[in-house]
Amino acid sequence: MLRLDGLVLVDHTFQLPLDHDGAEAGEIEVFAREVRASDEGAEERPWLVYLQGGPGFESPRPMGKEGWIGKAVDRYRVLLLDQRGTGRSTPQTVSTITAAGDAAAQARHLARFRADSIVRDCERIREALGIERWTLLGQSFGGFCAVHYLSSAPDGLAGVMITGGLPGLDVHADDVYRRTFPLTAAKNRAMEERFPAAAANALAIHRRLAEGGVRLPSGDPLTPERFQALGLQLGFSRGATELHFLMERAFEAGNSELTRSFLRGVENLYSFDTNPFYALIHEACYAQGAATAWAAQRVRAEFPGFDARAALAEGRAPSFTGEMVFPWVFEQFGVLRSLREAADLVAARTDWPRLYDEAQLARNEVPVSALVYHDDMFVPTDLSLQTADRIRGARAWVTNEFEHDGLRSKGGEIFERLQERLDA
Repeated sequence: MLRLDGLVLVDHTFQLPLDHDGAEAGEIEVFAREVRASDEGAEERPWLVYLQGGPGFESPRPMGKEGWIGKAVDRYRVLLLDQRGTGRSTPQTVSTITAAGDAAAQARHLARFRADSIVRDCERIREALGIERWTLLGQSFGGFCAVHYLSSAPDGLAGVMITGGLPGLDVHADDVYRRTFPLTAAKNRAMEERFPAAAANALAIHRRLAEGGVRLPSGDPLTPERFQALGLQLGFSRGATELHFLMERAFEAGNSELTRSFLRGVENLYSFDTNPFYALIHEACYAQGAATAWAAQRVRAEFPGFDARAALAEGRAPSFTGEMVFPWVFEQFGVLRSLREAADLVAARTDWPRLYDEAQLARNEVPVSALVYHDDMFVPTDLSLQTADRIRGARAWVTNEFEHDGLRSKGGEIFERLQERLDA
């Protein structure tokens, strides 16, 4: 037990099957941190379990009674779950994944870490803690998990809150990217309008990268594609500002070489060194009954504004990309190269089970409160609203007040407003 600025923290670990269906032997350890207020009676409050965005990222580590956690512990005992494969839950690294065997075995192993397995972990944990029902808060991919939970094990839920994470129920990854590429292009335009120097700075950087020979501090090449991938930041509240300030220090006066400060900043903003898992199973979180087949790479060809070579020929910088994983990352990121064959097999898999039961959602009886970010770059608004309409009793709150990281940047306000809707 640890006391920390108005909070009491209690660590829990659970031994759970790697494969809940028993086809693959072995166990994993799943870690969760209980967070409760230090005031009298906090141990008697109902439970709320938090599912982080990603896939492939651990739960936050609380610094004190602040943000959404600070509000939540006034009402709940909060369980911050490190989803399987992340944080302290038998973390999946390059070495642990390659230890599974050849590329085919690695791909089968990776398939055990999707939303369906995460929800079954949650149910095992709920039963182990002796909890009849708990409330769920899902952020982004955590919201995808929440909708699967509503589909597959609603009896364990007292209520569900979702932020920026209502998935399309019956769409292919192609359908998602045909929406997110235009949304990302719009975020590019917004950055250029806000920061007039951004386009010129990006163009100068792209021209240098087109010459080749640029290496990051890690030794990996910095290519136009990898620089474009920094556009992931544009979906967050301060992302455009961070990207602008990074680009303005790309060159020193009178020097055509990129600065080490800039190169280090690129690595800090976009790296798979600590979370390679995200690159491997990101597209698989959309897969139901069909292969994703590197959807982002294929769909990108439909949007010429992202073509670096064509843009430079026209004397302009190409648009930054967003939350997309492309096959080139398994060539250009040294940490990922040994996993390229497994990644290709994951992308080619066709027999992914369905994640959402539309009939069950249509007869849902669990209270659901969902925040839909109107200008979300990652989770298209129209798909989210369609899903909200198909979950019986769901209350959708649509706003452009926040970006996709609203729960992190304005978490206390958002949590209170979601809870009000859940109680209504």
